[in-house]
Amino acid sequence: MKVFKFGGSSVANSTNMKKVKDIIVNEIKSNGNELIVVLSAVFGITNLLFQISENLKNNKGIENEIKTFKDKFSEIIEELLEGNFKKVSIDFLNQIINTIVNVKNESNNITKREEKIIVAQGEIITSFIFHNYLLQEGIDNILVSALDFMKINQEREPDYEYISSMCSQLFKPGNLYITQGYICRDENGQIDNLGRGGSDYTASIIGAVLNAKEIQIWSDVSGIYNNDPRFVQETYTVNYITFEEAAELAYFGAKVLHPSTVLPAQKKSIPVILKNTFNPYSAGTVITNLILSEGFKAVAAKDNITIVQIKSYRMLMAYGFLRKIFEVFEQYKVPVDVITTSEVSVSLTIDDDTKLDDIVQELSSFASVEVIKNNSVIACVGYIPKNKPGYLKRVLDLLDGIPIRMLSYGSSDYSITLVLDSFYKREALNRLNKLFI
Repeated sequence: MKVFKFGGSSVANSTNMKKVKDIIVNEIKSNGNELIVVLSAVFGITNLLFQISENLKNNKGIENEIKTFKDKFSEIIEELLEGNFKKVSIDFLNQIINTIVNVKNESNNITKREEKIIVAQGEIITSFIFHNYLLQEGIDNILVSALDFMKINQEREPDYEYISSMCSQLFKPGNLYITQGYICRDENGQIDNLGRGGSDYTASIIGAVLNAKEIQIWSDVSGIYNNDPRFVQETYTVNYITFEEAAELAYFGAKVLHPSTVLPAQKKSIPVILKNTFNPYSAGTVITNLILSEGFKAVAAKDNITIVQIKSYRMLMAYGFLRKIFEVFEQYKVPVDVITTSEVSVSLTIDDDTKLDDIVQELSSFASVEVIKNNSVIACVGYIPKNKPGYLKRVLDLLDGIPIRMLSYGSSDYSITLVLDSFYKREALNRLNKLFI
């Protein structure tokens, strides 16, 4: 069994859905009819449904948004479907719209519960239309609702015992299945969702509980690039990368899967392959637990970074000082990225400065504080064992003459992290591209 997930851009319109159908047909011809296809909502629809929910909360009209929703899916149905397949899809679309319009609770309000019902409709109608399109094209498939097997517990973590039991009942070998990403039920059976990267998470969870051969994530990019093509001309797709390397790149700004979404696959050592719907014969990027080579694989950068420098001579030979600092950031729920320390000072970075004034005021009660804005974090990622000489020297030699404000190295075998003024980012990325020569 394999799991294929197609993102919103892959099913954005009828033309793209035909490309997805061709990919599925080619897979069936090559490897047999054992495939679970996980679909996101049509591109832009989830944001539109959030807007509808927000308007309903604020007692604003939703006529324009409903029209946009209906027009988008009506166009897809008109271009893809014929006869009874068109009729049942139009009827189902009208049911979906009726659900959205009449979702308010007994108090005529919209709560989080009703919002999640609204937002779930994007995946539900997208998968229904695609299921019928495949049937029309003579491709037997079974539509399975994710609400029948995907469940989270009170901690909002997957209920693996329930999911595994239901998946083993619903997904049988030798069939093609269509289901939805992102949506699920909570511990009380109410409609919920898996949050950020939810469709990738769905695919990873299904793959893990069914011990899938592989999980393929199809989007509009051909895998992971070794550098940012917006700033560097000579870039290429990385063929193989480890889950740890992919996590470092994702954290520091690369357009990669969010690490938590593929954790189920990583734990089961199931390879995750990133593919391009619009260039299906490109090899893409394979993410595995296997370390196939040593050395740098890719560079990623994240902007709008703020450095907070905290200095106090009371820190010298004192215990509890670091705890005191990080309790302040915990209090305001602001994550810390990069950290460096000396005997009397701590420098750290944050990318959320909305609570910065309050944080600085708290820290200033026991230390002197300096704030430096407009920075970029650059991560040089690969399998670079910290007990091997030469890797750090290569990075620093390439950046000779560029001021580096912070440097983090040695906390893992997978990255060297630098913080510098964003003015130098483009030049730094281009110089670091020589790491791969």
